Amino acid sequence: MKPLPANQLDPRVKSVWRFNDAIWICIVMLPLIACAFVMTFFPESLGIGRLLLIVLLVLWVVLLVIWLVVLPPIRYARWRYEITPEYLDIAKGIFWRKRYIIPFIRVQNTDTRQGPILRMFGLASVTVSTAAHEHEIPGLDAAIAEELRDRAAELARIAREDV
Repeated sequence: MKPLPANQLDPRVKSVWRFNDAIWICIVMLPLIACAFVMTFFPESLGIGRLLLIVLLVLWVVLLVIWLVVLPPIRYARWRYEITPEYLDIAKGIFWRKRYIIPFIRVQNTDTRQGPILRMFGLASVTVSTAAHEHEIPGLDAAIAEELRDRAAELARIAREDV
């Protein structure tokens, strides 16, 4: 089997993942916790509101620990990429590992993206589009992302000219 790609993402991407995951976990859990809290004031709930509130609070803490402490270092260690003159190689995944080899002859478009959270940490993502799929390399330093985008675009242009 071919060795894993050589390049890793910028280590700051772990903070981006933590920040993003914390936002989503809070968006989902806080309304549920608020409903359970309100249920505790109704005598008809027969104590189910308190039990539900405790269960939801414990679930919230467990989700935060898993997504903010446990998963980011594992996810970071498993995310790798490498660009060669012939193809882009991407390996990722914690439980379901995926490996993409994207020949530059198939690349139609390269792009960089930078949302507010990535911008806050000085990072960007590179997106390589083919006819079938869009592949993203998240969490690169903004300058490295621009260099990688330009290099991928140039290699795609060269590959099309060689045909």
